Amino acid sequence: MTGIDGSPQEWHSGSMREDTITVTSGDGIELQTYRWAPEGEPKAVVQLQHGLGEHAGRYRRFGEALTNAGYLVYAPDARGSGRTAKGEYSNWGPDGWPGWVDDLTKLNARIRADHPGLPVALFGHSMGSFASQNWLLDHSADVDAAVLCGTTDVAGLVPVLDSPIPADLSTFNAAFEHRTGFEWLSRDEAEVDKYVDDEMCGWTAQPLKDISTLAAASDPDQVARVRPDLPILLVAGDADPINGTGEAVRLVGQRYRDAGVQDVTVTIYPGARHEILNETNRDDVTADVLAFLDRTVGAA
Repeated sequence: MTGIDGSPQEWHSGSMREDTITVTSGDGIELQTYRWAPEGEPKAVVQLQHGLGEHAGRYRRFGEALTNAGYLVYAPDARGSGRTAKGEYSNWGPDGWPGWVDDLTKLNARIRADHPGLPVALFGHSMGSFASQNWLLDHSADVDAAVLCGTTDVAGLVPVLDSPIPADLSTFNAAFEHRTGFEWLSRDEAEVDKYVDDEMCGWTAQPLKDISTLAAASDPDQVARVRPDLPILLVAGDADPINGTGEAVRLVGQRYRDAGVQDVTVTIYPGARHEILNETNRDDVTADVLAFLDRTVGAA
């Protein structure tokens, strides 16, 4: 593999190789996408979608765990985020939220074209998990497993996200200590400091056009369109302020079961906050995700 400029890929710790490709959105945004590859032939692909106010580069440690286990990872900087934003953070483009959801379709098609026959797992964290919930209503046949990380029932979030007032992520910190204002992300102070010191993180998110369409993901009649044989794993911390001590995550899991999805696992980690991949128990979380992938897409 080569980088976007034709240069050789960069090697990281372990056996992970990295390059960048671009995927063009339906409204013309060039999505800068990391591709993290194992040393040998991959056994499956993980399509990774990050959260709001961050970027895909923060997932390199998780990417290394995935590639060391034999998985190939495609991780885009979402529209308005990371390198894709080119400094214009929360510039959501003409298509807004529906465009964000359709970006998953464009990347998934690229993955399928690049690696025909390989199983594909979708991994979405936070806002990426909301997009994943939305996307699965129409595209559950296009992936072989799904992981929803740091997720929640979107029914309660849509009215907040649909507000004309920009979203200030630091408001989630009300129940926690106020060393930086982002303690709600993790109990690991070093990880919080990395987030605060990263200029591509923590920016105030402008309203998303047509975010109201996300409400479909909480409609049981719409969720019934998800294919019944799709394995789904939901993972979250019980101290995550977006999910109400884990109850909202359990609600989402039960909604999938009620819709007929046969393989739904919900794992809630005691004491863990929002970014469970950056939490003090992150090794346990990573091991659980890998076990799920090995049981599903990795066993094909």
